[in-house]
Amino acid sequence: MDIIKQLNWRYATKKFDATKKLSKTKLDIITQAFNLTATSFGLQTLKLIVIEDKKIRASLVAASYNQKQVLNASHLLVICIQNDIIGADVTNYYKNIKDIRDTPENILKPYREDLIKMMQSMSVEERQQWSTNQAFIALGNLMTVCAIEGIDSCPMEGFLPTKYNEILKLDQKGLKSVLLLPIGYRAEDDMFSSFKKVRKPIEETVITI
Repeated sequence: MDIIKQLNWRYATKKFDATKKLSKTKLDIITQAFNLTATSFGLQTLKLIVIEDKKIRASLVAASYNQKQVLNASHLLVICIQNDIIGADVTNYYKNIKDIRDTPENILKPYREDLIKMMQSMSVEERQQWSTNQAFIALGNLMTVCAIEGIDSCPMEGFLPTKYNEILKLDQKGLKSVLLLPIGYRAEDDMFSSFKKVRKPIEETVITI
């Protein structure tokens, strides 16, 4: 697979073919890629909501400024952050490390305590912003994986998170929506698919020292 060729092929899809659906295999790749995304400390304070149900997606269109990609894509991915990060999140993370790697407690303890102190030193808003930064890493990773797999996508910040939270009952899950990624296959008559990619010359964006 020529990754650069696929990244040139990728664009923010404006019109999806509503008749084309992702296979389970493709969807599994996407969800595994999300789970394998790098996050700070590996703490994974994110969740991915995968929505296939058309009725639910139709109810979200108005809260997406009437962007039809939300409805016509094969699936809608909603990247969410936790409402907050608490000590138990850190404790459970290090327990997972111990279970998987059998790392001795005397090695894990200072790292666990330092991370708990770090999180406690932040306000709730700062912890949410910290998680949101991780969400953008996940979004970028998903977009690249989609391109490699020949899946179209459209990253979206243009939506009303409070409405999404209400419709999807995210508060009951302790979550907040922060980013959207409709995924599927472009419609043949999406004129944007034939536009040449516009980027600065690489000499203007990359500095080699």
